[in-house]
Amino acid sequence: MLRKVIPYQTSAIENTKRVKRMTAYHAHQPERSEIPKQSPPQRNMLAVISITTGIMVAEIIGGILANSLALLSDAGHMLTDILALSLSLAAMRFARKPPTPEKTFGFYRLEILAALFNGMLLLVVSLYLFYEAYHRLIEPREIKGFVMLLVAAIGLLANVAGIAILRKSARRSLNVRSTFFHLVGDTVASVGVIVGGIVIIYTGWYIVDPIISILIGGLILRGAYSLERESIDILLEATPKDINVEEIIADLVKIKGVKEVHHLHLWTITSGIYAMSSHVLIDDLLISKSSQILGEIESLLQNKYSMEHITIQFESESCGDDLVKETTSC
Repeated sequence: MLRKVIPYQTSAIENTKRVKRMTAYHAHQPERSEIPKQSPPQRNMLAVISITTGIMVAEIIGGILANSLALLSDAGHMLTDILALSLSLAAMRFARKPPTPEKTFGFYRLEILAALFNGMLLLVVSLYLFYEAYHRLIEPREIKGFVMLLVAAIGLLANVAGIAILRKSARRSLNVRSTFFHLVGDTVASVGVIVGGIVIIYTGWYIVDPIISILIGGLILRGAYSLERESIDILLEATPKDINVEEIIADLVKIKGVKEVHHLHLWTITSGIYAMSSHVLIDDLLISKSSQILGEIESLLQNKYSMEHITIQFESESCGDDLVKETTSC
């Protein structure tokens, strides 16, 4: 399918050669707005919010009764989890709104902004844990190890349940993955608190409590860094980390009729939605088969590389100005 276009000069050909754009092609998968509002990931998020809220309340009560910084710190972390989960859920629902003339890609990026905010929240929490742990190291306080152990064990079971609920969805969505990291951090924290409670019960070493808090803070900090880096890469429209540009070009030039691929751009709109635009120089003798070539390109990019938004600009070296302007094909 070819349409009239104006002449175009491309840097991929010698400066003395005139190159003409023959057609522009855009393909995409069904919009997210076609997905039911209450999708499985959203139902999973609601379930995790309920579980996390119950454990947070238990850890606050247990932390006060046991005088445990580790429990109170984990409860504070869970509070940020609840806020982050709620924000993520709202972003997921809002992202399914249909595109508008002002926002032609829709509201997909809200999910990435939510993940970015979650990472910042994790960073603040980790720094606060370091601060509180420092004071506890200087002045250790008596801890009720049994209460600490019991509440942490309950929290561990709840966190494991939450991880099981979100594990599959976290593979497809950065936003859900940010929530998943929250839960992983909570799970590791619960294990640490359990170990700390056992040590305190049998040895009376209260200094174990702030040490565990520092370890928890380090794990949270690591997860925050990972989220921030991936979110910023998407916002900067960096090439998806699991896609090799050179491999795509090599695959495209193997298609019969494709001579050269240039001006290729790859980016991520939101988690799992990749976009690509490129200029493709085709053989002059196969211009009449451009529709077939486009079909092969589309099939390759969608099936092998999961591209949902594809824009291809065909070019040919031989089409003259008058011929291009007067006809729909060469």
